[in-house]
Amino acid sequence: MNRRQNDHLSISDVLKEFVSENRLQKGLDKVEVKDVWEQIMGPAITKYTREIRLDRETLYVELTSSVLREELSYGKEKIISNLNEALGRSLIKKLVLR
Repeated sequence: MNRRQNDHLSISDVLKEFVSENRLQKGLDKVEVKDVWEQIMGPAITKYTREIRLDRETLYVELTSSVLREELSYGKEKIISNLNEALGRSLIKKLVLR
């Protein structure tokens, strides 16, 4: 961030630059995906969610209910679409329910 004294940057620009320089985007994506899962799926499904892990473009979700896992498996494409829409970009390509 070598800038002259009279150059003004917004906090948003400074944070974006910091994230890109320190390669923090992958970690931030993992946290954001967990938050979006809870927001989109709601408290009823979140209650049965044990672990959420993003690895490359695949989202792994571990559920404690086999019945819920079966029900959600029928709507994987819709879930992926809703999550990507909430994230504002196409981050998830595949959903694995365990």
